[in-house]
Amino acid sequence: MTLKLFRRARLYTPTLGAAPAAGAEQGRIRSVEDGAFLVEDGRFAAVGSASEVEGSLAGRTPDQEFDLGGAAVVPGLVDPHTHACFAARREAEFSMRLAGRPYLDILKAGGGILSSVRAVRGASEEELFSFSRDLLQRTLQYGTTTIEIKSGYGLDLDSELRMLRVIGRLGRETVQTVVPTFMGAHAVPEPFKLDPDGYVRLLTEEMLPAVAEQGIARFCDVFCEEGVFSIEQSRRILLRARELGLGLKIHADEVNDLGGASLAGELRTASAEHLLAASDEGIRAMARGGVVADLLPATAYSLRKPFARARKMIEEGVPVALATDLNPGSCYCESMAFVISLAVMEMGLTPEEALTGATLNAAWSLGMQREVGCIERGRMADFLVLDGETPATFAYLSGARPIRSVWKLGERAA
Repeated sequence: MTLKLFRRARLYTPTLGAAPAAGAEQGRIRSVEDGAFLVEDGRFAAVGSASEVEGSLAGRTPDQEFDLGGAAVVPGLVDPHTHACFAARREAEFSMRLAGRPYLDILKAGGGILSSVRAVRGASEEELFSFSRDLLQRTLQYGTTTIEIKSGYGLDLDSELRMLRVIGRLGRETVQTVVPTFMGAHAVPEPFKLDPDGYVRLLTEEMLPAVAEQGIARFCDVFCEEGVFSIEQSRRILLRARELGLGLKIHADEVNDLGGASLAGELRTASAEHLLAASDEGIRAMARGGVVADLLPATAYSLRKPFARARKMIEEGVPVALATDLNPGSCYCESMAFVISLAVMEMGLTPEEALTGATLNAAWSLGMQREVGCIERGRMADFLVLDGETPATFAYLSGARPIRSVWKLGERAA
């Protein structure tokens, strides 16, 4: 068993409670000016002041010691919403959007998600793995140590299962902790364009049971939006997923206020995503249901849309998490560090609230709060050494890499 001592760290971490951090709790961060911690077998063994941690050694001599030079140390970042399993970029569509063409129009014309479906179906499993593995390696450079990845560019049983196999392999063969989500309800595939309810039947009667039987996804997500899946269709899909033992997530009110946030509150989903158009009532419903808001400011930035109302959500008691939405079309963002900067500069979060959103609340939205998201004894030793002295470094160095080093399970990973 290898014992490592890390000294001269300015520690900043949210602390695990009985529920995700909401309201004023979102901004409460434990800080230790002259901090230190022990790592043993990939987990934090002691955390506190230098005197406390050194006293806990009880005569043991660390195998290795690291002097962090007074830099800020924060938990490894948790990205709870990505589509980081795909086979090709969509730069041409980016130019269309810059020229003013709405995303839903691109989707209706067979572009958007549907163009990624064609690319994924045309790629071999090895090609899909290789492309996605390179993506994950780049996200690691920006501090992401735990990442959720959705399927949803297959939209038929074989292709969706193939995507989930690749996502599972990414979890086994890369450094990061990977959380797989089934999102066959990402769009209505072209053969079902005139029969979307037929595709919902395929999802609930064939695809979801196969995913559950193979145990290759933790969550089911659905794109509840005008022109995609209605409230009633989304409810049917999510209730079937719950029956089969999957956790629930929902892309809600991204473009239009369809009532997706209210549906999330009704079903008490683990999280609701996007929420750019969520109503006051939808936000209150999420608060009542204990739903984490996974906000994706880089998507609003990329689509030139108003940002989600993070301050309103915090005021109403909704726990706010942050995510990249890394995908080939609407938001090609690999950097959680950039997302934190946007949350501070454009959404009005304090650096402390944003840090909680990118770590512990994000972990809660994935059911990983007892493993990652904070620097506490017994948790995975995932942490970042920042190029600064406080969490404000993320926003202050928004045009640079604000991270000196990335550590996963107590080993330097980037």
